[in-house]
This record gives sequence, C-alpha cells and structure tokens, in this order.
Amino acid sequence: MLIKTIPVGQLETNCYVVINEASLECVVIDPGDESNTILDYMESNHLRCRAILLTHGHYDHVGAVDTIAEETGAVVYMNERDDYRHAVDTHLPYTLKENGRSYDDGDTIEAAGLRFDVIGTPGHTPGGVTLRCEDALFTGDTLFKGSCGRTDLPGGDMQQELASLRKICELPGDYEVYPGHMDSSTLERERSFNYYCRAAMRS
Repeated sequence: MLIKTIPVGQLETNCYVVINEASLECVVIDPGDESNTILDYMESNHLRCRAILLTHGHYDHVGAVDTIAEETGAVVYMNERDDYRHAVDTHLPYTLKENGRSYDDGDTIEAAGLRFDVIGTPGHTPGGVTLRCEDALFTGDTLFKGSCGRTDLPGGDMQQELASLRKICELPGDYEVYPGHMDSSTLERERSFNYYCRAAMRS
C-alpha cells in the first residue's frame, strides 16, 4: 500500500490517494478541492479510482467529490448523519447521489483490493468517521498532530469529541495517523503528547 498526500484548497485539506501498487487501483479520501490536481496525479501514475471515502461532510473535504466521481465512476461513501438532507450544520453541504452509499461504525469497505474499517468518531461533526487500513488511520478532523478538531460549529460536541479520541487511543498497537490537515503523526505519539488525547483517556 502506498499513500500519497495532496494538500488542496485554501485550507490545505489533506486529500489522500491510497494505492494498491500491485493493481494500480486506488481509493481517494477527502477530495476537498482542486479536482484537476487529483485527477492529474492519478492519470500520470496510471491509477484507477474505485472508491471515494469521506471522513466527514465539511465543505473543505467534499468540494471535488462529484467531479472525481463523474470522471472515474468511483462509488462515494459518507456517513449519512453528515448528509445535507439530515444535517443541522450549514457547513455540511454535501448530499450523497443515487449511487452513493452511507457507512457507519463497524462497517468494512473493500475497494481496490484494500480493506477499510469504519470507526465512528463524531464530535467535530455528527457523522465523522476514522478509516483504518492496514497500519494507517485516516482521522479526518477528529485527531490532528498535537490537537483535535473544533467543536464550536453547529453539530459539534466536545464530549463526543473526547469520547471519539478515547476510542481511537484505545485501539491496540500503533498506527500511522493521517489527519485532515497538517502533518502526519503516530498514534503512540498522540497518546503520549497530545493534550486532548491525554484528557480523553483520563475521562
């Protein structure tokens, strides 16, 4: 498995292209903007996108979804609690189309020869999820290096956020952590040094 990070948009959202090097199939996580940049990367590396997975529905994570889905035929997955039709947060603009699918805690998505376990991690948004694939955690805006996602927007909930951080930190073993913004980290580092994770584990 190869992971390519492509920061996109004014907020430099981390879009991840997760690649099965044997088949040159891939999964795109959180294509928030700059669809041409993401599509050009896939085309230049001869990649075939099989699925688009969203960690949550905020505009800076979904802006390029429909363009990439239309160009590649990839299936889009998102937790329906962040679907605009159900959301109380006006910062959640995206609605799953007819061929889109909702996923939730405990689900498993198999695409491009890769397995993604869906871990429900609300708090930043009601439908936030973390995606686990092999030794990688794609945490969206739930967990950042040294910090966590804001909870002051409509639908945010600090107690849920802390519960989600505790849920992530209680996963056995160590993982590479790929957040929605800024640098990657490791779960062991966040358990040890992240104030919010330490507070969550004490609560």
